Formats: sequence, C-alpha cells, structure tokens
Amino acid sequence: MKLAFSSNAYMQFSIEETIRRIAAIGYRGIELLADVPHAWPAGLLPERREAIRQALSDQGLTISNINAFMMNAVADPRQPYWHPGWTDPDPHYRAIRREHTKRALQLAADLGAPHITTEPGGLLTDDQTRQGAADIFYEELMPCVEEASKLDVGLLIEPEPELFIERFDEYLEFVERVDAPIVGLNFDVGHAYCVSEEPQDWVPKMAEHTRHYHFEDIAPTRVHQHLIPGHGAIDFPETLKAIAQSGYSGWLTVELYPYIDSPDEAASAAHAFLSETMQSLGLAEPVL
Repeated sequence: MKLAFSSNAYMQFSIEETIRRIAAIGYRGIELLADVPHAWPAGLLPERREAIRQALSDQGLTISNINAFMMNAVADPRQPYWHPGWTDPDPHYRAIRREHTKRALQLAADLGAPHITTEPGGLLTDDQTRQGAADIFYEELMPCVEEASKLDVGLLIEPEPELFIERFDEYLEFVERVDAPIVGLNFDVGHAYCVSEEPQDWVPKMAEHTRHYHFEDIAPTRVHQHLIPGHGAIDFPETLKAIAQSGYSGWLTVELYPYIDSPDEAASAAHAFLSETMQSLGLAEPVL
C-alpha cells in the first residue's frame, strides 16, 4: 500500500507548486484534481498537460487517481462540489457532468492515470423518486462507461452522504445494472463511517469492487466533515489491517480539501500518523 495526497487541499497553489509540496512532505503519489485551478480538462491545453507530466517526473510522483467529482469551475451557486449532478432534472445541466467525465477519462489516458472518480448520482430533488433518479443516472453514465472501456481507464463511483448512492448496498444494486468491469468502487473510509458502515467491517465485503481508497477521519458525531487521520473516531489500525488482509496493494489517497488554508500542515500530520500506524502494523511502504 502506498500513500498519496489529493491536490484539492492545494487550491490556492498552482499544480506545479502543489506537486512540489506534496512530494517534499514524503508522499509518493498525488490525486490530480480535474478542476480549477489544477487540471480542468475543458481548458487544459496540450502544453499544460505536458507541464504536469514534467512536474510529476521532476518530483518523482505518480498519479494515484484523477478526481472528477468536484466541479468548482462551473461555479454553481447551490453547492460547489455536487452540482451539476448526474441526476439533475435539467438534461442540459446534467450533460455538463457527463461531458466533463468524458474529458476527465481522456485526461487520465493522456497522463497515464489508472482511473477517475465520479459523483454517485446527485442530490435528489423533492419530487424525484429513487427509481427515476436511477434511470437518469444510468442513461447519463453509460456513454462514459463506453468511453472508459475504449480508453481502458477505470471509472470509479464514490458513495457520498446525502447523494443518490450513500451506502454500499445501494452501490451494489446500481453497478449490477451497469454490468461493466471497467466500473469500480472508490472506497472512502470517511463517507462509510458517516453512514454507520464501519470501514474495517466493510473492507472485506467490498474488496472485490474496490480499486482505490480515500482516507480522512470523521468526528464521533459522524457528521460529514473531513478531518486529519488520527483527529477523529475512525479505527485506522483495524481499517489498515483489513485492507492489507484483503490483498489490496494500491494507493491510499488522503483527501483533506477543508484544510485549504493550511494544506502543508494537514498533509504532514496525516503522513506522519499514517506512516507511523502502518509501521507499527508491519505495513510500512517499501523504500525505493
């Protein structure tokens, strides 16, 4: 298992400076934000893609994942991360999400990233039924599934509190309908904890579907507010042991976007806590 850090905590810095800072802290990977100000695919010229490649090479970082969930570039006044949503009642508006996802898949292919993560359906409106939302999500997602298969880039759905898919059984029901091996799960341990699905218990149950992990802590109240690992109530030693026992050897990406005013301090504290915990369990990252 290898530690990565999401660039979405560094939205006050250029992507080149973000890459330099994350590498200096000791991470081996970076989750690239497919959004402003880092890598919004619709506005990313070939020269900028090459600049990102060069910065990653210079600092010895690997892309753990491309985060196509957030869409700050759209500047939606309702909520900056969830909208436009896959299940938005306005077909023109949700098409923005669909086309963004296609562009993010191409960006991943261009940069050699293994997969992208996306929203698990949107925030349902008062007059939407779950079946109606499921039908819309399926119809909008399938063109992206086709594109992901063509590019051989994983398309990972990330369950999130309050959105269409919050829980793992809801995820399983939806992906059974999609029935495409290119679609997988981004297991966010904090999101699972928020909906009372203890991560250490669900890791083995979802191992067959999990392609990537997001790590953050959550307070005992289970309110969805990302905290530095070790600052909340999640049992990280038991979660890490469960992940290791599942045979997973990929990236654990720390996602701390609320720490936009102190990203270096948050990234350093998370790296120290997780490295020490992994070392105590005999799961330390191999030295290259």
